[in-house]
Amino acid sequence: MDREPCISIRLFSDPKLLAPIRAFVDGLSKCVGFSEKSRGLLSLAVDEALANVIRHGYGERSDGLIWLNIWRLQEPAGLRIVLEDLGRSVDPALIKGRDLADVRPGGLGVHIIKETMTESTWESRPGGGMRLTLVKLLAPHERANPSTTQSENCAK
Repeated sequence: MDREPCISIRLFSDPKLLAPIRAFVDGLSKCVGFSEKSRGLLSLAVDEALANVIRHGYGERSDGLIWLNIWRLQEPAGLRIVLEDLGRSVDPALIKGRDLADVRPGGLGVHIIKETMTESTWESRPGGGMRLTLVKLLAPHERANPSTTQSENCAK
């Protein structure tokens, strides 16, 4: 990532901010050309990632800082989203989705992220905290579908 992100947001680890961030990610992904289904999955993955930072990184404290940086990818088309925090670090090798045979509420965030994103990479940040890089590329059918191309209201 040589260039600066096209969007940078600094937010607190307050669960009340999850809904506005979901709406923002949905609107941005619509401008990029993602289908409604892909937009929903992308918004869900970001929501799950933020919820995990709030719950596990900050122990549900609402005063922790989270940085959300977004790059618009051109070739191939898509989005790169990087979430960073200063919460509790964990060994990235230990971050695994729960076995789906273990049926119980919650705990599916990592599984959802890995299944819905083109790429997902967790890293410990030097000095503490975590960095999660998410990449979602447009599927070939989304690129060819005129109903999902950029609307006139979305800047290139």
